[in-house]
Amino acid sequence: MPELPEVETVRRGLIPLVVGRRVLGVTVRERRLREPIAPGGLRRLRGVRLTGIERRSKYLLFGTDAGLTLLVHLGMTGQLCVCDRGRPRRAHEHVVLRLDDGRELRYADARRFGMMRLLDSEGLHRHPRLSGLGPEPLGGSLDAAVLHRATRRLTKPIKNFLMDTRAVAGVGNIYACETLHRAGIRPTRPVGRLSRAAWEAVVGSLRQVLHEAIEAGGTTRRDFLNAEGNPGYFAVSLRVYDRAGKGCGRCGAVIKRIVQAGRSTFYCPRCQR
Repeated sequence: MPELPEVETVRRGLIPLVVGRRVLGVTVRERRLREPIAPGGLRRLRGVRLTGIERRSKYLLFGTDAGLTLLVHLGMTGQLCVCDRGRPRRAHEHVVLRLDDGRELRYADARRFGMMRLLDSEGLHRHPRLSGLGPEPLGGSLDAAVLHRATRRLTKPIKNFLMDTRAVAGVGNIYACETLHRAGIRPTRPVGRLSRAAWEAVVGSLRQVLHEAIEAGGTTRRDFLNAEGNPGYFAVSLRVYDRAGKGCGRCGAVIKRIVQAGRSTFYCPRCQR
């Protein structure tokens, strides 16, 4: 599943390609996504101008000059790309927005776990998909001191906490593992036992990992491609994720794999305490 750096990479890549462009037409070839596209719903975009693209957690928010916002989630295999109108249709291209410069914004999704919803911009912050999200890890709202105070009585493992979107918005499995390795904290450690200094290390490592991943264009494991159809290259920098049985680059110990909340967790038993 595309995580925060991949979604941010797509956002940054799309901005110069689509912002300012007017939508001339919308084609919905397959409406059966995770939430079915309402018949005629996306066609309200016809004639509007795209004014900006924001990201909240793993959601993309396409603003328009018509008081409407297109909410997009890429799900497991979703891809957004901009291409010339004459480019042959690829498999699983479900939605196409025809732009006024001769190009098209195409949404492809092999497993159809993504989502596209057109919402009124005025009440966007109250939408159930957005209203309960925690602070953004790349913004100033994620504060180690606040997290330290808020978790004193909690027994939830730190890895599970980082992946809870109500606690921290948009952190997925890959970057939670990588963050905790850099911070030297074992993923099973209860959040209530983390010191203020440990929280500072977690927040700092999280921001560092996410920034590096964005600079590398994200992590391509299977399906992720950016707005121009290119893969991300942060996979070559992964220190623990999907490296069970290999040596830790910092201490040489064998990296282990465990399962937490149904997800694979990778960590170094020597570096992470």
